[in-house]
Amino acid sequence: MGIRFDTDEWIKAVSRQLNESKDYEASAKDWEGDFIFVAEPDETYARRLFFFISLFHGKSPDAAMIASEDERKAEYKVRATFSTWRKVIEGKLDPIQGMMTKKLKLEGNLAKVMRYPKAAKEIVAACSRVPTDFGDQPQQG
Repeated sequence: MGIRFDTDEWIKAVSRQLNESKDYEASAKDWEGDFIFVAEPDETYARRLFFFISLFHGKSPDAAMIASEDERKAEYKVRATFSTWRKVIEGKLDPIQGMMTKKLKLEGNLAKVMRYPKAAKEIVAACSRVPTDFGDQPQQG
């Protein structure tokens, strides 16, 4: 049984994975820029979810599930449907390819993100190391 995707515990687990990853630390040592990930409702999931993750020089000092995309300031926002996020987390969709094909919609400086493709892949790898329960229905609450 994994950690439910639609929880604060899930994004905090991703942050812990990043902080423990030497590969992420090396690939993102010059990176500064926080992200908000928005999971949009689709036919498989009815709620909109917002995750904040702080990224600074190869570490993740903070992460939280937030109530809205305006709750925290972030240099980047990435939007995708719930199903698309699931494909990224399960390794079925490369995040850079997803941005290029507009399945993942990036708000922020794309050129800067494209200079750190290894860091982007390490973030996805961290997500995939978290045992994730996507559930069939949104949690009540």
